[in-house]
Amino acid sequence: MQVCCDLEVDVNGQQIFMVDKRILASCSGRFRNLFSKSNGSTTGKLKVIFHDFPGGAEGFELIARFCYSNGKTDEITASNIVLLSSAAHFMEMGFDGDGKLNLTYQIEKSLEEIDSWSWSELLLALKLCQDLLLTADTKFILEKVLVCLIERLALPGVASPCTPFSDHSSKFSCDTRSADSMKTYSQKTWWFEDFLFLNVDLIDKVINMMVLHNFDHDTICKFLFYYYQRSRFLGASPAEKCRITEVVINLLSLLDRTSLPCKALFYIFRATSSLKLGKYYNNKLESLIGSQLDQATVDYLLVPSSPGKGYSYDVSLVLRLVKAFLFESSSWLSTSRLNKVASLMDSYLAEVSPDPHLKPSKFAALLMVLPDSTRPSHDGLYRAIDMYLEVHAELPEEEKMRVCRALNYEKLSTDALKHLSLNYKFPSRLAVFQSFINRPSKIKSLLSNTHHIVTCNNSLDAKEYIGEKPNAGKLLLYAKKHNLSTETDKFEAQLQGMQWRVVQMDKICRIMQTQMGNVTKPRLSSSGNARSLPKLCS
Repeated sequence: MQVCCDLEVDVNGQQIFMVDKRILASCSGRFRNLFSKSNGSTTGKLKVIFHDFPGGAEGFELIARFCYSNGKTDEITASNIVLLSSAAHFMEMGFDGDGKLNLTYQIEKSLEEIDSWSWSELLLALKLCQDLLLTADTKFILEKVLVCLIERLALPGVASPCTPFSDHSSKFSCDTRSADSMKTYSQKTWWFEDFLFLNVDLIDKVINMMVLHNFDHDTICKFLFYYYQRSRFLGASPAEKCRITEVVINLLSLLDRTSLPCKALFYIFRATSSLKLGKYYNNKLESLIGSQLDQATVDYLLVPSSPGKGYSYDVSLVLRLVKAFLFESSSWLSTSRLNKVASLMDSYLAEVSPDPHLKPSKFAALLMVLPDSTRPSHDGLYRAIDMYLEVHAELPEEEKMRVCRALNYEKLSTDALKHLSLNYKFPSRLAVFQSFINRPSKIKSLLSNTHHIVTCNNSLDAKEYIGEKPNAGKLLLYAKKHNLSTETDKFEAQLQGMQWRVVQMDKICRIMQTQMGNVTKPRLSSSGNARSLPKLCS
């Protein structure tokens, strides 16, 4: 067949090709339809201009070579299959049923050999899929490449299937890794660096496919944090950073909560402080952090409050995290996990209690956000309340009582009870007595340990409290005198049984008469009791 150059093709403004329109029309449905509309009325040379040809001039040249070789093409490889497929779809080169001039058919046949591709060839094909804007008809290549990569990673005993790369793909070679970085790669994480070139949309697709293939969640989680740390600030705009963060948060939410490290979650949380994430993603991130709150240290929680809030630390955030912990972990909560969070909250309370701007309502919410059963001892709560009342000495009795209601006096140690009994900062002794009435077992404990009986008000004489000749009847009279009839009625039976201890109490009262004048304001000693606000966590 005589070849002529009667068609000029401008490809994306990059290059102009002079070709034979009959040859291209013999393989391309797009050209055949285009020339059939001219009805042969056009004489001379024709010109076709493409503005969005896949792969530009390189893609058109591959197609032209296929057409000029009568349906034959150079070997279809990982380096050209994606470009050939995109260009073939664009030029409608899948119309020949016998497969001779059907480039799409030949590409599909070549993909049947994808399992024999090397790791480097799979990565190269994946990068080309990312670089080209694939259509619905060509995304099957991406799916096949991803499945093959993930199945390769899931093979047991695979340490690193890296094989020597061909010259055209040397930039993806394992040899580009430093010797130091290679040493740190374990059997499950060697591939992390190979996937760093992926954009966030492909990462989303890869991880979702890994989850569907029951890939190890711990490994997925490690990769997501590795990707986030290595790619997030590499020239990304604020909008791109938001997109990356949102995708990573969504992907982390697909994983088992036990695979999420609290430290890494807080790293993302701090990174998002400068981004305008939507409320949905903020809530989801807080839920993830809350589920692992028992892994946190107090430094993680010392997040500065927003401007204009007044108080130093973001107390509302911590309240939300604790509630998320109780909700997210409800199905697998153990006593040890609850106790860890309770200990964490005691440490946090010690840090925030000296804040003069922290409102009683917020402080009380912190004290009571966890159930009473989570704390074997309430000494930590008592120390925090003691410091708070010292800083907020001007609080009315009602507000003080609101704060003190969090205390379970039965869970206070002997030293804490001693300190409480003479603590001028706490509400009146009447209020303390009310609390004890509701916990008769603690009264019994105090009565059985003579060195504990220091529960009277500094302004009351010990004899006035117990009487010149103490007996249970006078104790009841004292209670009724202070309008505690309801509580007293409940407690009367308990007090009647205590008459045999009256003799001991009489001796104690005589000793107290001589010592009360020498009592100074007690100071609660605790190695962990902060007296001033700590520095804000960076």
